[in-house]
Amino acid sequence: MSQTPDTPPNVPENAHGFGHNIRRAALGLAVFAIVTAGVVAVTQITTADTIVENERAAQSAALAEIIPPSLHDNSLLDDAFALPPSQVLGLETADTGWRATQDGKTVAVLLPVVTGKGYSGDIRLLVGIRADGSVAGVRAVKHSETPGLGDKIEARKSGWIHEFDDQTLSSMDWKVQKDGGDFDQFTGATITPRAVVGAVRQALIYFMAHRTALLAGDSETLTATRRVRQETLSPAAESPSESAPESAAGSTSAQSSTSAEGNTPSSLQHSGDNAHE
Repeated sequence: MSQTPDTPPNVPENAHGFGHNIRRAALGLAVFAIVTAGVVAVTQITTADTIVENERAAQSAALAEIIPPSLHDNSLLDDAFALPPSQVLGLETADTGWRATQDGKTVAVLLPVVTGKGYSGDIRLLVGIRADGSVAGVRAVKHSETPGLGDKIEARKSGWIHEFDDQTLSSMDWKVQKDGGDFDQFTGATITPRAVVGAVRQALIYFMAHRTALLAGDSETLTATRRVRQETLSPAAESPSESAPESAAGSTSAQSSTSAEGNTPSSLQHSGDNAHE
């Protein structure tokens, strides 16, 4: 019996070369991905310091608008302290405050405050308060208010924000004129300035309640005070020599406005408010 030779499978002549090309292409893509990832990583590492420096410069400029360098001799960014969450300041999580010092003595602090009463959502402010309880300056640092109306709270859009300069709790009736107070509102926009006036007042209330700890940058005391929820404006809560002088009328008004963290002053509550932007 004759044997039939095995018939080789019908394999294209270029099949082996085609598979080899696929492997080479895959290897090339893998090498390219590794090299690209390495370049990105190196770029991030080499530019990280520059990004941090730019962020510090921008933040330092914002703080300097409120407390000019001529009024202090320290680096505000390097003299930061931790703030615990606070209903008075509208802070849902821990945040940061800053101290301005001259010859080792605190001359002012800068506090963040957030109000949810804006026309288009939260408004975040930075409020500078001198050691005597007067406002050094206020800046809106984040908001979504209506362009051309509510955004006049920005210093670059109008001079309205400067109405707070040098004011104290007792020097003004802390409401907009439409509500019987001393602060201007905007034409066609009352909700936004009303929210900002209330927020700045809250920052002053917080400062007076924690004046000694804030001037010392004492985060531990601020946190401990929050735990026992002892928000009070009574000068008796601090040593008389360290309490900022306020008129009797101002102290009475402040005490009646809030006695504990989270109590909203009655003067900030407006029923039947139909103002709109």
